[in-house]
Amino acid sequence: MHRPAPSRKASSPQTGSALPILALLAGNIALAFGPWFVRLADVGPVSAGFWRLAIAAPILIALAFAGQKRPFAAVGGLWPAIALGGIAFAADLASWHVGILQTTLANATLFGNSATLMYPIYGFLVARMWPTRTQGLALALAAAGAGLLLGRSYQLSPDHLVGDLLCLLAGTLYTVYFVLMSKAREAMAPIPALALSTLAGILPLALAAHLMGETFWPQHWGILVGLALASQVVGQGLMIYAIGHLPPLVVGIGLLSQPIVAGIVGWSAYGEKLGLADFIGAILVAIALVLVRSGGARVAQESEEARPA
Repeated sequence: MHRPAPSRKASSPQTGSALPILALLAGNIALAFGPWFVRLADVGPVSAGFWRLAIAAPILIALAFAGQKRPFAAVGGLWPAIALGGIAFAADLASWHVGILQTTLANATLFGNSATLMYPIYGFLVARMWPTRTQGLALALAAAGAGLLLGRSYQLSPDHLVGDLLCLLAGTLYTVYFVLMSKAREAMAPIPALALSTLAGILPLALAAHLMGETFWPQHWGILVGLALASQVVGQGLMIYAIGHLPPLVVGIGLLSQPIVAGIVGWSAYGEKLGLADFIGAILVAIALVLVRSGGARVAQESEEARPA
């Protein structure tokens, strides 16, 4: 994936560094509504993933051409990374969407974003992006917050176990997707990269839905359109932008905002009540986000300048 490079630390943010952080948070908030849309859809969970990509793909392609005259000119030798990224994301959606129906919204989002820890580990060991002292403290607080958010998950009932394991698998695949797309973002703008990876995931999801014998054609399109717009166009669009500007540590901590929002949605829509530990965990995650914002929000300036917007 990435060639080994001299170890480096994230530098202090320069002017304009708030935008990637805001994109990261806004993208995670949009993505947090995905499990709710999947539950409301009148098709199977894998089919919902297919329609998420199929509806979003033409919109993303149109946005790519609206932003650049030749949006895909920089693809070059990045086809394997983008194609594999799209396939990994399709597998992530398939396992996550099935898991969503077998656990709580908060658990599904938390386990589905286990890239919270996996992606920073990749940054430390492979990309050699070591945290500053402040970011290390932020990671410790975020880990403590995640542990508290997991409180209900390790008091598992058998009914939730399979769903949680499927969502954990999805989180692993999501990490693979992040790694591959961060490679693509070294040479491509976010929307063209996302458009191509979205196209790569459509056929695998269609085949998986067919093999599982799911209900495929919806009677009501509104939920699926909402899923495509909120999760793929807005949510993933902002996330792909953010991973081109932020180190894996910051992206990983930002992912923890999703289960907080999803927990609120689950409480409001399904009565999946949050306890004191959940609120304390959310506060710790919020403090961690403030620390990574103040202590260093982007990769070293020379790396930042080499990437496309």
